[in-house]
Amino acid sequence: MIEAKPLSPRFGAEITGVDISKPLDPETIQQIIAMQDKWGVTVYRDTGLDDEGQVRFAGYFGYLESLPPRDGRPRQFLFNAGNLDKDGEINRAPSALTYRKGDMIFHTDSSFMDLRTSYSMLRAVEVPPSGGPTCFVDARTAYDDLPEDVKAKIADLECEHSLWWSRKQGGAEITREMIEERHRPVHKLVHIHAGSGRKMVYAGAHCYRVVGWGWEESRELIDYLNAHATQDKYIISVDYAVGDMVIWDNLACLHRGAGFNWDERRDMRRATVREADAPEQPDDPFGELFSNAPPMSRLDKVG
Repeated sequence: MIEAKPLSPRFGAEITGVDISKPLDPETIQQIIAMQDKWGVTVYRDTGLDDEGQVRFAGYFGYLESLPPRDGRPRQFLFNAGNLDKDGEINRAPSALTYRKGDMIFHTDSSFMDLRTSYSMLRAVEVPPSGGPTCFVDARTAYDDLPEDVKAKIADLECEHSLWWSRKQGGAEITREMIEERHRPVHKLVHIHAGSGRKMVYAGAHCYRVVGWGWEESRELIDYLNAHATQDKYIISVDYAVGDMVIWDNLACLHRGAGFNWDERRDMRRATVREADAPEQPDDPFGELFSNAPPMSRLDKVG
């Protein structure tokens, strides 16, 4: 029997009673997705998954984002979320460190894309001795607790999002002029989570400016909402052992890496599911984004 052990009263659960390394029947898949919709973050310990199994399991949730074929490499459905380079060595490029610092600010994956990420699935292949947890924010309950006048104020607002804004906050030498020269997707500030019908504030570190508002006014509101959501009472932390996998719903929560010792190897592999249906042809939404990166932030560390 599949069971959920809550990590907090309304948010996060450890799932047991199912072997996700094996192909699953439709009824089991629906049960797992329903648990994901309820808890926002689910943890599977000692999964026994390999790369192929992780990709197969992620495909149960929808259309998988991928990196295109290049340099003789086939299309990739797993993203490098650790600190290793393409040769399997610790990546000591200063740009890699700066890039990862942006991941240590609460955010939602790929809000800087027109087609957003729904589920992220992070599997631990190699874990540093010093650890390296992920922290998650219960953004639905945080919305519920907002004052009613704030809910009314933000109900119909839209915001621009930018990857380069979060990287600037992480210490990258990127100017606002560089950010504003580049495409900034627009998303509703209040998002209704399809699986639960609950609302969340869709902000986080990529959220740049309120559409139609001035800069100072925009930042005052966005910073207030982010500070409200990231209070300790809304946060849980998940540690990893080799073989563990954590799934989070980017349309129900925020997350951040809590940091680790960069001198220790960390091999984490992430599959991500897009909220929209699959395109008719294989696509590459990340290629254009990174080909147009600000000059001092041109990175190939996403692959």
